Amino acid sequence: MSHVPVAGARVPPPYRSAWARALVACGLVIVIVTIVLDLLTGPNTTFSPLLASLPVLTSAATRRAWLPILTGGTAMTMTGLLALFNPGVPLSVHITAMAAVFAVTLGSTATVLLVSSRERELLQVRGVAEAAQWALLRAVPAQIGPVRLAVRYLAAAAEARIGGDLYEVLPTPYGIRLLIGDVRGKGLPAVETAVDVLGAFREAARTEPSLAAVASRLDTALARRGTSEDFVTAVLANLPDDSCPAEIVNCGHPAPLLIRSGRVTELEPSAWAPPLGLLGLVGSAYPTRTFRLVRGDTLLLYTDGVSEARDTTSVFYPLAQRLVAMPHDDPEALLERLVADVRCYVHGALADDAALVAVRWEA
Repeated sequence: MSHVPVAGARVPPPYRSAWARALVACGLVIVIVTIVLDLLTGPNTTFSPLLASLPVLTSAATRRAWLPILTGGTAMTMTGLLALFNPGVPLSVHITAMAAVFAVTLGSTATVLLVSSRERELLQVRGVAEAAQWALLRAVPAQIGPVRLAVRYLAAAAEARIGGDLYEVLPTPYGIRLLIGDVRGKGLPAVETAVDVLGAFREAARTEPSLAAVASRLDTALARRGTSEDFVTAVLANLPDDSCPAEIVNCGHPAPLLIRSGRVTELEPSAWAPPLGLLGLVGSAYPTRTFRLVRGDTLLLYTDGVSEARDTTSVFYPLAQRLVAMPHDDPEALLERLVADVRCYVHGALADDAALVAVRWEA
């Protein structure tokens, strides 16, 4: 089965452990410096209040509450020992230093407990969102008839598990039908719109002989929501399993790319058409473009999270140009390379969610 990796991982990235080690090292340096300064400055001066920083540093580097308690206890013990080496310092100063260490230890321990609790809650919420994402965007078979397939969904934020980009691939009596779309907006309203569009597509794709009629059904489903703010840019494709030409209906979406013999061609629509949900504003039907597929062709459908990804100088990702140098004989390998290249181009952080569907024709 073709898989759908989603950005964001449950395993802490390597830099967190590096920072934790650095913080622990800072704590050890503070202990050593405090002791050395205390011994060098004589019995009338103390640097013991610096030891209050130990539990703070520990709490920033761990999610175990016993560690700041342990370091706090150690710091209080050392504060008491330093008080014995500094009899010239007023007792009130030593008491204040110990009280400060004790108070900071309590606060640091409470912080660790709170952060740990919030992280567990976030993990549970992300787990539910991930399950919802898999229910919304179901796994796609690696092959349907003469077509090899691969899909990817990329979340813009590491914490994101669900968004408004959508795709679907269905075998139907009329051929293999594909949908890729981008819902206007973000958050739960966008997800609700995506659910409606996918539900309408899964029904209409199997019952409507005409691809344009499928698009009209999706437009009607959105129009029934009763708000002009809901619309979806989308591309629908039909790949017949006979000698008939393939079809594309473009509803205000970036044009698919056809890769043939190392050349990349944009499949521009025969006429402009509005996004799904806005067809009533122009009062026309969705136009259909036909084209022929030959053995070895690869069709790439994508959302603007890829084509409008920007580098540090705000230059858009040159998708068609980059595809020329990528592997075309395997959809999985193509998307793996493409995703890695996009992330490298934007230095790892996408500004928008992105969906990709790669189709290789082997008939």
